Amino acid sequence: MTATAVTALHRKPRDTPRWWADAGGVIAGLSLLVVTALWVSNGGLSDIAAGGAETITAIGRLTGLYASDLLLLQVLLMSRIPFVEKAFGQDKLARWHRMTGFTSFWLMLTHIITITIGYAYGTTNVITQFVDLVLTYPGMLLAAAGTVLLLLVVVTSVRAARRRLRYESWHLLHLYAYLGVGLALPHQIWTGESFTGSAAARTYWWTLYAVSAGAVVAYRLILPLIRNRRHRLTVSRVVPEGPGLTSVYLTGERLAEMPARAGQFFHWRFLDGPGWTRANPFSLSATPDRDALRITVKSQGDGSSRIAALQPGTKVIFEGPFGKLTGESYTGGPVVMMACGIGITPLLSLLGELPYHAGEATLIYRARTEDDLAFRDELERLAAQRGLRIVPLVGPRPTGRSSWLPAAVADHGDAEALAQCAPQIAAAHVYICGPEAWAAAARTAAIEAGVRPKRVHTELFSW
Repeated sequence: MTATAVTALHRKPRDTPRWWADAGGVIAGLSLLVVTALWVSNGGLSDIAAGGAETITAIGRLTGLYASDLLLLQVLLMSRIPFVEKAFGQDKLARWHRMTGFTSFWLMLTHIITITIGYAYGTTNVITQFVDLVLTYPGMLLAAAGTVLLLLVVVTSVRAARRRLRYESWHLLHLYAYLGVGLALPHQIWTGESFTGSAAARTYWWTLYAVSAGAVVAYRLILPLIRNRRHRLTVSRVVPEGPGLTSVYLTGERLAEMPARAGQFFHWRFLDGPGWTRANPFSLSATPDRDALRITVKSQGDGSSRIAALQPGTKVIFEGPFGKLTGESYTGGPVVMMACGIGITPLLSLLGELPYHAGEATLIYRARTEDDLAFRDELERLAAQRGLRIVPLVGPRPTGRSSWLPAAVADHGDAEALAQCAPQIAAAHVYICGPEAWAAAARTAAIEAGVRPKRVHTELFSW
């Protein structure tokens, strides 16, 4: 099937305007400037200059306001607003979410410490003052509970802790962030001088609260309900693809209207029994069309292990699409796909959609063993029908250095080896998907081989 035929079967969403990303960044920056201006207008600078308890308390108020603003911005990042997802993609949003989360948490701790010291200054000890704040000030007991929940989320978000958790457990714990924010922030309404001190401050904070809560309700609840009701997905076939690898074909209603592009992923829930409430992110492994969608899953955890046992007719709940590893920025010319393991899935769907010419596309497929090279028949058809070049690289990871190459050829330079595998690399659009460390090494090699950074597109398999 040609790229033109695929497009005729499935109406692709419009390309994302480039200014959306700039607008999102400006709005986030402006929110912090507004918070600073409101703090200054409420006497923040004069309090800083006063010295002693007033200086410490003023610092505590400012850090608390920044923490609150960043927490609410973090809620917006988590709320899956379509234009935000399209503008930035999940990789960038995940990095910003992590950075914003840690920053807001440290600001919140600074706020707690400085406010307690400021209130205790010259009157009582810090511990007594802290207990008094928590037990007697309106909303502070709720704030303390919210802080504990946010601490749990932060601790489980540290890389070392994430590696010890299953995705399903981490995802469930991470949802406590919503409850933590909901409990930690309302004390401003009753006791926050910067919140109650002016009509402008009240208007700003109530607006930000309303927008954040509204975004969560609209885009994490209402929009998925509408899309699921419209498309009514069910499992039609379950096909083994290789050792521990299973494809699931999904059918439904009005699939031509689904706003999905090749290369994107969804969060899936299969209504097959216990555990259905836990969503798992799986990429489309075939170009979407009006008849069916396909995902391919490697058995790695509880959620993915259940996939092979799914029965035709199982109902499916989905959220998405997400991700920016799409062809919307492709302007023609050479294409190089770099896949590692299950990272082949979104790239395979892209290979079916992108309008490259014969001989312009190269797939570099990294796998541990020959048996792990999946979709051989499909790749051979693409090679025969569209002139795809396939470069399999098989073998275990090298030891001693980070490389996208297998151990057997890791003594070659990463960039030089890439140029040998794909001679047109410097002029190509490069799409990379695989584990985080491997993808980082592949991206570095592509840039060193002469690819412009804006032409390197990545999707990391990490959380």
